[in-house]
Parts: sequence; structure tokens; C-alpha cells
Amino acid sequence: MKTNIEELRKKYMNNPPEGLTSKDIRNMSEDELLDMDYFLNEDDLFSDEAGVDGFYIF
Repeated sequence: MKTNIEELRKKYMNNPPEGLTSKDIRNMSEDELLDMDYFLNEDDLFSDEAGVDGFYIF
């Protein structure tokens, strides 16, 4: 698991999200890095891959 976290760290250090610097990413804990990655990719988790076009209220 550590190698995955280091890959994420390198990914975000090379291209930091808006408002962060490479130094910020370098100083993040593993949990902070994973949380940031989750929230940055949250929309991808709920994409239309499952065949759901939207929410329906009946």
C-alpha cells in the first residue's frame, strides 16, 4: 500500500491541485493525501458507468 501512496504523492507533486504547492503535498500525511485524492476524484466514482442517468423521484 505504501507504494500506491508514494505514486499518488508523486502524481500530485508534479501537478498540484489549485491552491496547493508541491511542498504542501510533500508535507501531507498519508490520510490527508488519500482524502484529497478521494474528493478530487469523487465525480468519477459516481459516473454513468453503472447505467444510471440520474436520480428519479416518484
